[in-house]
Amino acid sequence: MGRLDGKVAIITGGNSGVGAATAELFAKEGAKVVISARRLPQLEEVAEKIKAIGGEVLAVPTDVSKVEDVENLVAKAVEAFGKIDILVNNAGVLEAGLKPIECFTEEDLELVWGVNTKGCLYCTRAVVKEMMKNNSGSIINLDSVAGHFGTGGASYVTSKAAVIGLTKHTAIRFSGTGIRCNSVNPSTIATPMTMTTDPASLNPDMIGQMRKHMNLSVPICMPADVANILLFLASDESRAITGQVLVADFGATL
Repeated sequence: MGRLDGKVAIITGGNSGVGAATAELFAKEGAKVVISARRLPQLEEVAEKIKAIGGEVLAVPTDVSKVEDVENLVAKAVEAFGKIDILVNNAGVLEAGLKPIECFTEEDLELVWGVNTKGCLYCTRAVVKEMMKNNSGSIINLDSVAGHFGTGGASYVTSKAAVIGLTKHTAIRFSGTGIRCNSVNPSTIATPMTMTTDPASLNPDMIGQMRKHMNLSVPICMPADVANILLFLASDESRAITGQVLVADFGATL
């Protein structure tokens, strides 16, 4: 306990799954948490759980694909808690069907890149301006093995691969300043987003190709598995680590 005492953390996509688990864990470890997502009722449910364990929390409805929403999120966090020490870029969406390169649509790109890539860029840009005031901070991008290995639909894979590039860029930009950036790349996680996917909608050719490169019989990640990794990277215990892309998949891609 107390690994994040005195720190302020923004967690996007904090209404369920990994985001909710991370927010609760960070609060237990002493952080003041700011959670964001598009749907306020779900955010408020998570906020009430955090308050019930004695944590400090602020829920801010946010669409990370909109610059004005992101700027409002950061402003509200600073207004409430005075600073930002941690950013977890967790908000993400999937396109329907794991469409391969010959099948993706413009609508897929607009949705997936808007949240997964632009949202990550917008949040990082806004938060580093605050972190630069104290030359301190940890940015953690929740990415995916899809972006690391290409195993997924074209829109999703490229949206996540771009975030790996952003991670490396941000780490280099602030190397030696006390601001660091890392990426966690899990395999499938048991969250409402993934567990409600209709198997019949998945492209069978893409699934077949993925089976050649991944062991789909190993366990999938649970939200708590990922939250524990995020805690380490958010804490000062990992202060020497930056620019790293950490795969968390129980060995499925070995």
